[in-house]
Amino acid sequence: MQDFAAIDFETANSERSSVCSVGVVIVRDGVIVDRFYSLIQPEPNYYNYWCQRVHGLGHDDTDEAPVFPLVWAQIEPLIEGLPLVAHNKAFDESCLKAVFRCYQMDYPDYEFHCTCIASKRLLKQLPNHQLQTVAAYCGFDLRQHHHALADAEACAHIAIKLL
Repeated sequence: MQDFAAIDFETANSERSSVCSVGVVIVRDGVIVDRFYSLIQPEPNYYNYWCQRVHGLGHDDTDEAPVFPLVWAQIEPLIEGLPLVAHNKAFDESCLKAVFRCYQMDYPDYEFHCTCIASKRLLKQLPNHQLQTVAAYCGFDLRQHHHALADAEACAHIAIKLL
């Protein structure tokens, strides 16, 4: 796969619709050509301790952030016609579907691929298939794990190598 968009969401709480940040990395002809990052005002708008501990985001970061439909209006033209790739697609795809439902937006049935599944199939020698482990194996130093753009970029590097 030479053309795709790697995507990663962080959530504010256990509700999949509570996306509070998104990172998107556009790959064309096997080369990263664009990046997009935005904070998002989550829905429902509260943070639980565990999610905040993972990514460090809170109300101070997102109370003035745009709501998801405004952010997606910026992302949609960037990803038009591209398959989406995530590391643990089950999570990111379910977040995307949930937030589309939450805002009563028509979901365009995006094609999703998973670098975690691919790494389990192709890299059996790894001790685990967590994003940072697979990224390191593929030559990407993931220094800001759980920052949506850094995670999307790590996913893009993995996808370039494995898909």
